[in-house]
Amino acid sequence: MRALRSMRWFLLALVLCLVPASSFAGVFISVGFAPPVLPVYEQPLCPEPGLMWTPGFWAYGDDGYYWVPGAWVPAPYDGALWTPGYWGWSGGLYVFHPGYWGMHVGYYGGVNYGFGYMGIGFAGGMWRGHEFAYNTEVMHVDERFVHTTYRDRDIVNRYTVAGGSRVAYSGGPGGIRHDPAPEERMAEREQHTAPTSFQSQHESAARADRGSYVKNNGGHPATLAVTRPLGTNAQNMHQVQTRQTPQMQSQQQRPMTQTQQSPMTQMQNRPAQQPQVQSRPMSQPQPQTQQRPAPQAQQRPAPQTQSRPTPQMQQKAAPQAKPSAKPSAKPKSEHEPK
Repeated sequence: MRALRSMRWFLLALVLCLVPASSFAGVFISVGFAPPVLPVYEQPLCPEPGLMWTPGFWAYGDDGYYWVPGAWVPAPYDGALWTPGYWGWSGGLYVFHPGYWGMHVGYYGGVNYGFGYMGIGFAGGMWRGHEFAYNTEVMHVDERFVHTTYRDRDIVNRYTVAGGSRVAYSGGPGGIRHDPAPEERMAEREQHTAPTSFQSQHESAARADRGSYVKNNGGHPATLAVTRPLGTNAQNMHQVQTRQTPQMQSQQQRPMTQTQQSPMTQMQNRPAQQPQVQSRPMSQPQPQTQQRPAPQAQQRPAPQTQSRPTPQMQQKAAPQAKPSAKPSAKPKSEHEPK
């Protein structure tokens, strides 16, 4: 028995050594029993450009398998594509291979996660310069805000693993039989990027949710996908907008309709309201400054210049009338000698 276990661990170590070092984006986990089948759910609408769909998957924690809901995630850079993680079979154990970001979609065991991840590569869209175009044959987007779309059913049929099974692991008893294609092997040798902090926080939240574990939900989680994109708080939205600057210039103010956040609409309305608020107080003091000096300059000097000469003329004329009384006294002196 011990020899058998030692052989299993030796085979597991050998498999890990054969995996390219560039594909490491987390810690490999091995479990002795298979994960449940993938649940069927509806993909939420993509609310704005530049978001990539990351399908839901079964992860493993201290209390067994738990479901990590699917979510829309901001692409970490232009041209980035997400390769989902998958459960593979090796040495009698189920080994989880973490997902990663890269310029091409690599091998993910042929697992049909849906929504473009049909088992081989990715049929959900493609990058066109700084913009990502969504294939609406398998992607659900809000076309009021997302205008870079197309329809291609042929690629969906070619990239779908035959059988349409909802099995969540590759190889082993009852697992999916799909060997890596040449392009998938080439993608595994490319430079890869680990999941973003938004994805890590999202998986940690699912691990802490007791309702996401199979032993509590029987393989039917209540939350299969989240409608709100990851990283949409104030700080994260600023990061998303700075990364989408080339799109904002080429789409002619499309981000204003993309986000629909109240801060964006307030920033747009404030410049239009400020000139109106400033023009009202400016029009009020102008008539006040013109009316106040007008009565001071016209009324006060007028009575001063007109009132002063009039009393002087009257007073001077009064003493001039006194000598007129002297001739009336002379006849009195003429009658005395007579």
